[in-house]
Amino acid sequence: MLAVIDYGAGNLYSVCNTLDYLNIPHTVTADAEALEQASGLILPGVGAFADAMAKLGQAKLVEPIRQQASQKPLLGICLGMQLLFETGYEFGTTPGLGLIPGTVERIQAPGLKIPHMGWNDVTLRRPCPLTKGIPTGSYFYFVHSFCANTPPEFVSFDTEYGQQIPALVTDGRLVFGAQFHPEKSAAVGLQLLRNFWEFTRERSGGTC
Repeated sequence: MLAVIDYGAGNLYSVCNTLDYLNIPHTVTADAEALEQASGLILPGVGAFADAMAKLGQAKLVEPIRQQASQKPLLGICLGMQLLFETGYEFGTTPGLGLIPGTVERIQAPGLKIPHMGWNDVTLRRPCPLTKGIPTGSYFYFVHSFCANTPPEFVSFDTEYGQQIPALVTDGRLVFGAQFHPEKSAAVGLQLLRNFWEFTRERSGGTC
């Protein structure tokens, strides 16, 4: 079973609706013990980096997430993906979860509207378990004003919006982050979530 982490800054409704549609078993929780019992974690998020990290801290979830991410698959979505990095620069400087090297900075796209909102195609840079069956040129739905700045070895998909923007990142082991919203990205988004679930099942020996 997946645990969808509820810390007061996530779009839980659309994520859970999509998991229901895919018949992926899940629970919504803010309980550290439930994270420990789950076979995989999803960290959604909307809003600002500093506020989200403060809410994770208030819920006493920062260390449990870090601990569980070393043992089982974790997928961060949108702001949840940004929180995976070391530092965010939205409304000041805020430490993140530090699960993937890099920072989160405002998009530099002169002449283009910020936030970056809408469908953009992605380029496959490095295959990972979540890219299975999703070719270069696939379109995903984005809504964000900040983006990750991380070394290329952590980028599976990127997209172009005034600059190269990491769209799907991974630590190369268990941690993944999607800057786009897979739950709003039609067939390819569903495929990515299926891939995450299958990877989680494989890691747990197919018992989840």
